[in-house]
Amino acid sequence: MKKRKLEIAVVSDIHLGTYRCHADELLVYLSSIQPKTLILNGDIIDIWQFSKSYFPPSHLNIVKKIISMASKGTQVYYITGNHDKMMRKFADTAMGNIKVRNKLIMELDGKRAWFFHGDVFDISVHRAKWVAKLGSYGYNFLILINQWLNWYLQKMGKERYSLSQKIKDDGAERAVKYISDFEQTAIELAIDNHFDYVVCGHIHQPKKELAETKKGKCLYLNSGDWVENLTALEYSFKRWKLYNYQNDKLLPFYMDEELKEMDINELIAAITMEKKAKKQKEGEN
Repeated sequence: MKKRKLEIAVVSDIHLGTYRCHADELLVYLSSIQPKTLILNGDIIDIWQFSKSYFPPSHLNIVKKIISMASKGTQVYYITGNHDKMMRKFADTAMGNIKVRNKLIMELDGKRAWFFHGDVFDISVHRAKWVAKLGSYGYNFLILINQWLNWYLQKMGKERYSLSQKIKDDGAERAVKYISDFEQTAIELAIDNHFDYVVCGHIHQPKKELAETKKGKCLYLNSGDWVENLTALEYSFKRWKLYNYQNDKLLPFYMDEELKEMDINELIAAITMEKKAKKQKEGEN
């Protein structure tokens, strides 16, 4: 099957290294597209909960796939989030086609786009980081319990049950206000700074919405997550599309054979060789 060619693909909140990450599904999606630019909009590797005891091959395959895409010419931007905040010390560094940024501004067909994770709006992260981390560990444990519960329910011939969704439903009013405040803040800042597009992650709520205030308008975009929603943003032919893996009934099982054969060190070497070649060519000119 031919891969879908895109100008830009945006994924965020993958949370590699946690039980809630849907790495297999993400690998299928990444293997089905051929973007000129791949933007990883924060919380890719969950450093808060990173453990040597849990980083399965499926999670490593995501890292290998991203490196493989970069080695084949895809420009990859790794925008830092709160769960991978440690990466911020490497902001503005690059390894071949992989660049680390805290935020990214691009011009797309004459329009200005502002990409950032979104945790800068989250008071709980900045003023009480230990509370935020504790909540994150608790949520990860909840997902693990939910997996055991669903295994038992399936054995009994009963429907699956989402504990996390139940908790979200019970606190829906508070959650809705937080999401609304987050989106409104991003929109107002984008309009104040004359951006046509504002692209975030962080709140795990996929969305595409044209917003307007007295000062102007912009398109608010959120790439969602690969924990529950399994969503991404795609830009091509001057338009943004919100992609949902679970709604893609025609998606065949894409799996690059090279991932089964190619060692991660070879992939890194491929990028390094490309970087050296570029420097040599610049020196000759």
